[in-house]
Amino acid sequence: MTFEQINAKVVRAQVGPGQEVLARRGAMLGYEGQVTFRPLAGQGQGVGGRVGAVMSGESNKMMATEGQGRVLYGFRGLYVTIIQITGDSLTVEADRLLAHSANLQTSIEMVGGGGGMGGAIRGAVRGAMTGQGLFTTKLSGQGTVALLSHGGTFPLQLNGEMVGVDPQAYVGHVGALQVDLKASVGFRDAIGRGSGEAFQLHISGHGTVYVQASEKKF
Repeated sequence: MTFEQINAKVVRAQVGPGQEVLARRGAMLGYEGQVTFRPLAGQGQGVGGRVGAVMSGESNKMMATEGQGRVLYGFRGLYVTIIQITGDSLTVEADRLLAHSANLQTSIEMVGGGGGMGGAIRGAVRGAMTGQGLFTTKLSGQGTVALLSHGGTFPLQLNGEMVGVDPQAYVGHVGALQVDLKASVGFRDAIGRGSGEAFQLHISGHGTVYVQASEKKF
């Protein structure tokens, strides 16, 4: 594994030929060896992905870490979770990314099921109602990802069943999973007397969902 957990909020990455790392700018805490840091213009493959990220205001500035050595990463005292990707894909909000193996393929996708105008509308509604972004980042291939969260994360393993997750606690997921926004807004919710859980993400399929131990957004 390229990444090593130092404590709940710091990871160390081994950098070398073929083991370059992409990380959030400002996340480097320290390093040893012959290591260089190079800013990247943007993240995500394809013109549409880059334009979409810029328009949504959800693009995070990244840097490439190259050379030979070891680098410590952390960001604003947030908790860090290491996820190993072995042929699957990880879907996550861009602002959750701390660092990842440079060889992983990345793309920007619109949230919400389905394509076309209907998918765009569902994605916009979900982003507006839950406080999540309109776009997510998908990483695939073989490599390691370090994610940020409030209070740490815990995995929910799904084998065909469905779970409900608070949208503000959702961090990301790995595997063949369908994520749908469900709303149960009635008169009591409108006047402030509801449960406060008017929106949930219903997630089903086969894979792993990562949930943070907090409803606090970044």
